[in-house]
Amino acid sequence: MTRISLSAMRPPLWRLFLDLAEQGSLSKVSMLRDMAQPQLSRQLAELESHCGGPLFIRHGRGMHLSELGRWALPRVQAWLAQTEQLANDLRSGAGMPIGEVRIGTMPSAVRPLLCPVLARAKTLYPLVRISVREALDSQMDDGLHNAKFDLAIRYLHPQNLKSSDKVLRQVDTFLVGPVGDALTRQKTVAFSALAPLNLVLPCRPNSWRDNLDNLARAQGFSLPVALEADSLTIQKEMVMHGGMHTLLGPMALQDALQQAQLQASKIVTPELPRMMALTTRPGLVETLAQQVIAALIVDTAQSLTSGV
Repeated sequence: MTRISLSAMRPPLWRLFLDLAEQGSLSKVSMLRDMAQPQLSRQLAELESHCGGPLFIRHGRGMHLSELGRWALPRVQAWLAQTEQLANDLRSGAGMPIGEVRIGTMPSAVRPLLCPVLARAKTLYPLVRISVREALDSQMDDGLHNAKFDLAIRYLHPQNLKSSDKVLRQVDTFLVGPVGDALTRQKTVAFSALAPLNLVLPCRPNSWRDNLDNLARAQGFSLPVALEADSLTIQKEMVMHGGMHTLLGPMALQDALQQAQLQASKIVTPELPRMMALTTRPGLVETLAQQVIAALIVDTAQSLTSGV
């Protein structure tokens, strides 16, 4: 099999080969290109030298393809077509979002926020590949610092917000109880009312837990955590069937409240606002793909209904 050196794989040389194969004459190609015939002859000689044999048989009336030339012709035509298509694609892609965006998200944001984002991104940015992982609060920092996530959708306490964080919305915190529970039948409930309850809350380490513990101590009691569970399903099931209470944001409650499976009362005195925020990996220089997906998340979050 003929071995062609990499230095020969220059599209201009092979376009000359195609022109000569079509015209059958150096003089005709010289006229079409408005180039001196000796210059074309040198280019053809260079190409044939790289190929290790003649591509054309010369005769009195011009030239025709050699056996090597006939073998090369369809392959060169296909290769140049692919090369030109790639160049067109790259020109079209310049300025377009291309590449992968890795998102970590709290489970409660998947259905109301992230699924609409994914649907819109597929239409608007078809060259962007998105990978999504559900993550708990305790996993968010690790995922960001270890570059598992480029972006993270999470709850943050206002005092933990950084200048680079994008606030998607502020939400209240609700005490969640079983259907028929007298305490959560009320529209609001004081934080101090948590003191005698059996709570199911996320496992440590958890900055949200730290904030709740500090607030409870300031009010003279210890937070009564009967069960730790890093699972929304377990938390809600233990409220519905285990005689416990939990604390959740509105997005985690929507479906259960609509189906009359749970009750929820806004915590006051003090209120416990949390910021649903979009955070980025430390030191990340955002690509265009990451920028447009982040903007899409922010835009979609603004359209969400507020409250419970």
